[in-house]
This record gives sequence, C-alpha cells and structure tokens, in this order.
Amino acid sequence: MLLISDVVFSFSPDHQPVARVKPGDTVRFKTKDCFCDQVTGEHDLVTTIDFDRVNPASGPVFVEGAEPGDVLCAEILSIDTADKGIACTLPESGPLIEWCELRTKVIEVRDGMAYFNDLVFPVRPMVGVIGTAPASGSVVCGQPGAHGGNLDCKFMRAGAKAYFPVRTKGALFQLGDLHASMGDGEISGTGIEIGGDVTVRLHLMKSFRLDWPMLETDDMIHTLASGPEFVAAQREAARQMQRLVAMAWGWDETDAALYLSVRGDSAICQTCQPSSFDMVLRMGAPKEPSKPRLVPLP
Repeated sequence: MLLISDVVFSFSPDHQPVARVKPGDTVRFKTKDCFCDQVTGEHDLVTTIDFDRVNPASGPVFVEGAEPGDVLCAEILSIDTADKGIACTLPESGPLIEWCELRTKVIEVRDGMAYFNDLVFPVRPMVGVIGTAPASGSVVCGQPGAHGGNLDCKFMRAGAKAYFPVRTKGALFQLGDLHASMGDGEISGTGIEIGGDVTVRLHLMKSFRLDWPMLETDDMIHTLASGPEFVAAQREAARQMQRLVAMAWGWDETDAALYLSVRGDSAICQTCQPSSFDMVLRMGAPKEPSKPRLVPLP
C-alpha cells in the first residue's frame, strides 16, 4: 500500500504531487498533529509557535483521470492515532477566552480511551483537514472552503465517505489534522490534536455536480459549507442539500426546502468565534429507504 508522509501547509494547484494513484487505489497517509510537532508538552504555549507551520496536510496525491467538474470520493477505511494528544486554549479565540488562561494540556490516548484529569472517556478519531486543490491560488490548510480544507466535522470518521469537487487536473487530494475527540463547535479552538495514520480508498465520479464538500455516514448525508458569518454558511450548506434532494427525487425546490425543514438537521461543525478562521456548518438529511440515494454510488 502506498504511504504518504510529505506535508504541505496549503491547498494549491501549484503544489507538485508526491504520488500518482488510480481511482480505486488505497492510500495510507501518515500525519503530524495540527501544530506540526511544535507543541510537545504543557510547558509549550501556542504563543511560541510558528503559525505559518500549522495544520499540515499530507500529500498532495494526483488521481489519474480526475478533471475539473468531476467529484472525488475519499472512503475513510481506518484512522489510527498516536498515544498522546494536545488540547490548548488559543489567544483571542473562542467564546470563553475571556474566562480562560492560556494553557496546554497533554491527554493520553490508549486502548480507545482518553484520559482527561480524573475522567476517562471513549475517543472518536476524526480528520480535521481534508480536500482537493482549488482552481487557482492558495488556501492555507487552517481555513475551510468550497474545496474542503479545515472542515473540522466530527463525522469525518472511519466508515464515512467524503466527496469533494475536482477543480484542477488530478484533484490533488490531501489530508491531516487528526483529532482523537472533538465536540461540535470546537469552542476553545482545539480538539485532542494528535498525529496518526489514515487509510482511504479514492473513487472518481463523473457526471455528478458538487459545489461544496459532502459527507456520507451510515444513515445520513451532510453537505458542508463555510463562511465568516453563520447565515452565509448555513445558506450555502442548505442550498447544496436542497439541490441534491430536488435532483435525486424529482421534486421542485420548494418541496425540497420543506422536506429539509421537517426532516433535516442544520448544525455547527466549527465556530470558534471570535477567530480569524471561518466557521463551518453542515446540513444533514437522513437516508430514506424508500427513496433513491441523494448521491450516486462511487
């Protein structure tokens, strides 16, 4: 199996791919934590690190046959984390920063459990940064966007399928920023930041339009969108799902909107505000057994 360990700090069509794969290939990504190993213990505060070297993503990988207008599906097969993670407060970030001091906390992770003070709880490993290159320019890995990036969705776990618009030849897929656990909102700015390995199978989809990233779990489809304000991000996520429902089921857009109001869920992925990073929202719709899939099988 191909192993990818080279890292970059932005999504860009100008990055040279570190490997070339074919649709259907399985790839293993070795990742660093979001601080790129600059924070090693409780004596290291985030005020001392180089913020130009945060949220590294392993890759990018060139997918043969991927062209602008296609969709790349990353089927997450497994996530294996290290045995130690870091949680931090970030300066001038998050709704509770006024009542917090700057702190770095080391959290042990072993046998599927996290050890936080005198509390032990199950971990829920997930991928924070994942996506494809934009059509032009460069987007730092810490920012989300229509290409993916720092989506920080807690459902980006093993067993999920993540879908991304292809906007440059080869897609240039990359991922990183693992969390052993992260709550909706990530209100202090970090989950349990941790390194590890992620194994994915890459699929290429033709003749399927997608404007924003999408995530499929066992029972739900989630569209993901971002923006500096809640209303703008929610509008984009809901609009993407409305279009998928109308297209898949032959409904008009008004019935699709009414359906999402009675069966869908609009929720926050990451909203550590105030912050220099855009917030991320998701719009979820259940997989209805009596209706066709909202997304074709890859």
